[in-house]
Parts: sequence; structure tokens; C-alpha cells
Amino acid sequence: MHRDAARANQIPHRPPDEAFARANPRDRLSNPSTFLPPGGGREGRRGRGQPAGSRLEPGGAASTVPQPPARGPCAALALALLCAGPWAAAARAPRGQAAQCEVCKGFLDRFYNSLKEKHSDFTVATIERELVNSCMDTKGKEHRLCYYIGATSDAATKIISEVSRPMSAHVPVSKICEKLKKNDIQICELKYERKLDLNSVDLSKMRVAELRKILDNWGEVCRACIEKTDFVNLIKELAPKYTLTNPKSDL
Repeated sequence: MHRDAARANQIPHRPPDEAFARANPRDRLSNPSTFLPPGGGREGRRGRGQPAGSRLEPGGAASTVPQPPARGPCAALALALLCAGPWAAAARAPRGQAAQCEVCKGFLDRFYNSLKEKHSDFTVATIERELVNSCMDTKGKEHRLCYYIGATSDAATKIISEVSRPMSAHVPVSKICEKLKKNDIQICELKYERKLDLNSVDLSKMRVAELRKILDNWGEVCRACIEKTDFVNLIKELAPKYTLTNPKSDL
């Protein structure tokens, strides 16, 4: 018994890291908390009893590491909008804003000016009567506009009062068209056909179907056309009439 005690005193104490290295791998897997290496756990990095976010300085003193302030959803949204900058504003801006409702604005503006030239009394009944008469001579996109507002005999809906009432109070044409857009979005989707550039387009190389489509967009029909050259000659004759600054309908 005395020999065993003496022998135990002669065995040097094995440090924890050496015990961890010599431990059976199976024992380490079955009970890993017993064989944690020095400083391997969270407590080893910041010390037992130290709060989260603190670390041990040389000499055993604990120092608190400053944590970044928590940001709420509003702060994150404000930061995202600030970083987006002009790109976000450009994404919100509608495309072709200047060209919206161009047929509606162009036609009603000329109609309003024609009423002033005739010294009209601007009553609702007078405006509606003159508007119906003006729409009888329209073609192309302006005739389609008259159809949408109910100023043609074959119109499916009648919203002509949405034009006559505000115009009798001299409401700007742009405001009238914006209100019409709420009733029928197709009204502001109408656009004038641009002038055909005969210098850059060779009509003789186009197919008859393409030439006929040009005339259909203009509201024209070539009843006497037999050869392809007949379509080409008619398009060249009518091309100067179909421009944005000089639309077809004369009020």
C-alpha cells in the first residue's frame, strides 16, 4: 500500500491538453464536454462568468467589446432608399410620360380652339353637337378616339359628357384626358403615326401586306389598287398628311 502511494507520487501530472490528445476518440465523441481543449469552448475564449461580448486581456482582466447598435426595419429601408438614389426615382418615372394621351390632347385641343374661333357659347349641348360633327370627318387614331368617347354612331359606350361638361367650364384639355383615362385606359394608349421617311424606306422592296398595313394605320383604303406600284404611289401621295404636328383631321 505504501509502495502504490509512493509510485503515484512519482508519476508526473499530465496537463489537460496532453490528456485531451491521448484520450480515446470514442470517449471524446461520447462525452465531448469532458475532453474540451483548453480555450476550446465559449467560456475558454471569454472566461467563466464573463458576459457575452467580453474578452480576456493579458493578465486575466476582462474588457467589453462594443457591439454595433441594432437597426430596425425602418432604418434599413431608409438606408436602402438612400443608396438607390436617382436610380429609384428613374424607375418610378413612367416611360413616355410626355407622349401620354397625345391623340386625346391633340384632337381636343384643336377642337377647343375651333370653338373659340367660332365664338361658341360653350354650353354642354353645343359642345356635344360640335364634337359629334367633328368626329364624322375623322380617320385613323382620331376616329378611334371618337369611338371610345361615344361621339360616333356605332360607339358601344357614351361618355361624351365627360368631355362636354368640363370643357364648358374651360377645364384644361390635359385634365380632361386624364379623367377619360380613368374611364377607358385605351384612350391614352392612342398615338399618332409618325411621318413616313421615304428617304430611308424603300417602299418598292416592301410586301403588299406591309403596304396595306400602312394604309390601314392611316385609316385609308386603296380600292383601285391592283399592282404593288399602286400601293406605293398612294402611300407617297398621302405620307405628308400623317405627321404629329399636322394630324389628318381638320376641324
